[in-house]
This record gives sequence, C-alpha cells and structure tokens, in this order.
Amino acid sequence: CLAPPDRPPSPVNVTVTQLKANSATVSWDVPEGDVVIGYAILQQRQDGQMQRFIREVNTTNRACVLWDLAEDADYIIQVQSIGLYGESQASKRVHFRTLKETDRLPSNSSNQGDITMEGLDKDRQLQTGEIIIIVAVLLMWAVCLWAAVIALFCRQYDIIKDNDSNNNKEKTKPSSEHSTPERPSGGLLRSKKKSPSVNIIEV
Repeated sequence: CLAPPDRPPSPVNVTVTQLKANSATVSWDVPEGDVVIGYAILQQRQDGQMQRFIREVNTTNRACVLWDLAEDADYIIQVQSIGLYGESQASKRVHFRTLKETDRLPSNSSNQGDITMEGLDKDRQLQTGEIIIIVAVLLMWAVCLWAAVIALFCRQYDIIKDNDSNNNKEKTKPSSEHSTPERPSGGLLRSKKKSPSVNIIEV
C-alpha cells in the first residue's frame, strides 16, 4: 500500500555488509526529494528469541552498525525512514546470518569485545611508546657518533698541525746550515772592511 502523503516513502536497497560473529552493518537508500530526519530499524532473530528496535533522529546517516548479535544465527531486519510528520512503512524484510566465532577474534560477549578493543588500544599505546624510545636511542647514537667524528677530526687536525710545524722546523734547519757557509762570506765582508784600515796604516 502507498504511504500517506505526509510521510516519507520506505527505504530502498536495504543491504547487510561487514558480517561478523557479533556484528553487522545495515545500509539503505532514501528516494530523492523527501525530507528524512532519521531512521528506525527493527531487528529480530528468526527463532524469535530476541527482538530489538533501534531509532535515531536528527541524523542523515544511511547506515547503522548492529552490535551484540549471536554468532551463527539468522536475523531479519526492516528499516523505516523518519520524516517531519511521521515514519514510513517498513522496508522489505532482509535476511542475514552472522558468522561463526572462529571466523573473527575470540570473544564470547560484547563486554569481552570491549576488553579486547581496550587491549588493542593499550597495545597501540605501547607501540607508540616503544617507537618514541627507539627514536630517542637513535638520536643519542647519532649525537655520540657526531661527537666521535668531531673528536677524531680535531685529533687528526692537531696531528696534521704538529706535522706541519715539524716540517717547518726541518725546513728552517737547512737554511741555518746553508747560512753557516755564508758566515765566511760575512767574514769576507768584514775582511774587506778591515782592508781599508790596513791601507790606512800603509798611508
């Protein structure tokens, strides 16, 4: 039957994805041109043991995650659009079956699943802390390595400087040795200076 004119039409293309042992995702489409402010989902186990009604307004979401599902169980869902003046007719019934527990991380209840998530968060924090420690150690090694390189460079520079000073000293020694034979020339110059005094004596 057709929906009243003041109510939105029923959702279309209702599909179930991301099936797990204890959860699944329901998505749907809304015909264009209709004002939809929320949705309502009727979730029911096929054996009739559990029924849940999910309602959310002031949202434009076109998907919802179903939690706390029983593993390896059959479910039926129907989706309704919520408009400004009421709810639409329910969509077509969609059937799906959850996976077995062995197909996902081991957890027997939603609480354990929460604990598992908290454990994963703690593991992520630990991994982040370990990364920070590793980076700090690497930085310390880099600083020590640079210090060693600089010290080695300074030591080599001092050795080169000492060698240069020794070479300069060795170079100055031959010049002094060469200067010794020049002393006679200096002596000759002095003798030449003395020769005029000799000449003066002769005069």
